[in-house]
Amino acid sequence: MTTFVDRVELHVAAGNGGHGCASVHREKFKPLGGPDGGNGGRGGDVTLLVDSNVTTLLDYHHSPHRKATNGKPGAGGNRFGADGQDLVLPVPDGTVVLDADGEVLADLVGHGTAFVVAAGGRGGLGNAALASARRKAPGFALLGEPGDARDMVLELKTVADVALVGYPSAGKSSLISVLSAAKPKIADYPFTTLVPNLGVVTAGDVVYTVADVPGLIPGASEGRGLGLEFLRHVERCSALVHVLDCATLEPGRDPLSDLETIEAELAAYGGLEDRPRLVALNKTDVPDGQELADIVRADLEARGHRVFEVSAASHKGLRELSFAMAGIVSDARAAKPVQEATRIVLRPKAVDDTGFTVTVEDGFFRVRGAKPERWVRQTDFANDEAVGYLADRLARLGVEEQLWKAGAKEGAEVVIGPDENAVVFDWEPTMASGAEMLGRRGEDHRFQTQRPAVDRRRERDRGRDDADAEYAAFDPLSSGRADDEDDQYDEGDE
Repeated sequence: MTTFVDRVELHVAAGNGGHGCASVHREKFKPLGGPDGGNGGRGGDVTLLVDSNVTTLLDYHHSPHRKATNGKPGAGGNRFGADGQDLVLPVPDGTVVLDADGEVLADLVGHGTAFVVAAGGRGGLGNAALASARRKAPGFALLGEPGDARDMVLELKTVADVALVGYPSAGKSSLISVLSAAKPKIADYPFTTLVPNLGVVTAGDVVYTVADVPGLIPGASEGRGLGLEFLRHVERCSALVHVLDCATLEPGRDPLSDLETIEAELAAYGGLEDRPRLVALNKTDVPDGQELADIVRADLEARGHRVFEVSAASHKGLRELSFAMAGIVSDARAAKPVQEATRIVLRPKAVDDTGFTVTVEDGFFRVRGAKPERWVRQTDFANDEAVGYLADRLARLGVEEQLWKAGAKEGAEVVIGPDENAVVFDWEPTMASGAEMLGRRGEDHRFQTQRPAVDRRRERDRGRDDADAEYAAFDPLSSGRADDEDDQYDEGDE
């Protein structure tokens, strides 16, 4: 069963904002109570948080779909909806967040580092917040905005000071098991190590971490074996230790050729040229291994490498190797600039940005901009008054003027929003704006098409008018026909 996962595809969705409420205060002896609809709650955010107790992405491998809760809708009596609960996803230290196209969004290093990957939608305003001097009792409210939805890739790059690299079965797991308290799987067959292992090593006053990277083979940087999956784990290391097998029985292999092969794969992967190297000639407890180490040691030192003859079985040379690694780690830490307290500067994106563009595309006019698109998402198109309010806002923003300049005529097709979620209008430039033209709540006389309920009510009113007219035709007290009969009767008497 898989217990270590260092790359997952994650699908997150923030919570939607709650809808605003359209309500009118009703109380005995208060016929003009006014609007009292509350605002909707904000949707929950999705946040990645570095947790030092988490070492794998296994949870997201089994459950890749995560969603925050939605905001609650507002209610009458000026009651605001509750905000959605934020969803916090713990990730290991060293997690890299990439979007679907492979672009790096964040590199999460350090316990407590947080990154909001999906922002929750804002709640819609209730009619109490929309009331003004001209629009004293709005019959509509704004809808809540949908939360962000995003597909991303999480990659784990192990945060270790030293990485042990080498061929499969070179003895890397055995070395880390005796250098630290780590207990990796050890066996006498290749690719025993399927996941990176971390161990904490103490050398004098220096404490550092060592990573055992799964074995590399020729072509690892191109995807052969397990190398491509785990080469990323050596990117953050301060030093590399080549573990060379001096007792291998495979034909055509020796410590020098193994070193050249591993160096070629590291160079093909890239980004590791400046890391200091150490060479550990392992398995020197075997007689043939000691003889081979004596032969190649001079050649390795001539190439500028520091060479250590070690044995995980007899613990030969491990103390010298551990102190050499500690010296490189100490130098790397000292060379780093002093980390000062980061001054957090908040630069929020302006929500009242008035910028927008009007372009002509294939016979229609497209309006793009943060404000127009947000207003369209918040509009309830089943309510005529809400649509009229949207028309007023767009006119005040200058959209109608820009449409005139772009050559739009009456009845032109106007599209607001992106391609996947756009709203299409038939533009009526003669439509005057202003709340003074409003009729009953929920209606706007500027629109000929009424709601079905309004049509049914008006049909009933016309039916009553027709019935009254038909009755009046035979009513002797009110019809003109009865008056004529009275005149004829008067003439007969004369």
